[in-house]
Amino acid sequence: MTPLVAAGLHPQQMLERVEAFAQKIAALGQEIGLDLTQFQADHIALRINDAQLAKLAHQAWLEQGQTLSEAQINGRPIVVIAFNTPIQVGAWSIECLELPYPAAGKIYPAQDWEHIEFVVPSDKEHASDYLADLQQRFTRFLPNDDVKMKLSSPKGEGERLSNPTVAFKKDGICIKLHPHSLKQIVESEQG
Repeated sequence: MTPLVAAGLHPQQMLERVEAFAQKIAALGQEIGLDLTQFQADHIALRINDAQLAKLAHQAWLEQGQTLSEAQINGRPIVVIAFNTPIQVGAWSIECLELPYPAAGKIYPAQDWEHIEFVVPSDKEHASDYLADLQQRFTRFLPNDDVKMKLSSPKGEGERLSNPTVAFKKDGICIKLHPHSLKQIVESEQG
């Protein structure tokens, strides 16, 4: 048995759990008043605590697609793989996988799917402005005390397109919203 299989992180094992994960994402969206079915599920991300396992996962996922980007973001490599065939799950067709290598000193409670990121278009360039735009457009949008909210503006070297992020997390399930797709961001790096 390979270390990846032993950890439950082989792509086939992960794909067997993707539907259940997407159902949890949809339920969290409903809890905060967002019908996520109307938005593009830009990418799905997993979290791995061990650099060697991340490297093995990276190689294994390349059988499902090709590298779109390998960027240094917040001091660690983040690999984006474009699937040869998008993952069909629920109402969504997910085109990319985000595979961050582990950050030094950070341990996630579980090595598994971590978030799905949705494109909610906006012309806002700062996370706080993007949040205000979301709150104005979605009047039922109401994060609560059980849901942690985080604003960020992650940026890789060479990115020219600002892509502020609003994240909602509860019980290890995370929804991230941003105005531009990963493919647009990668194109801005190359532009």
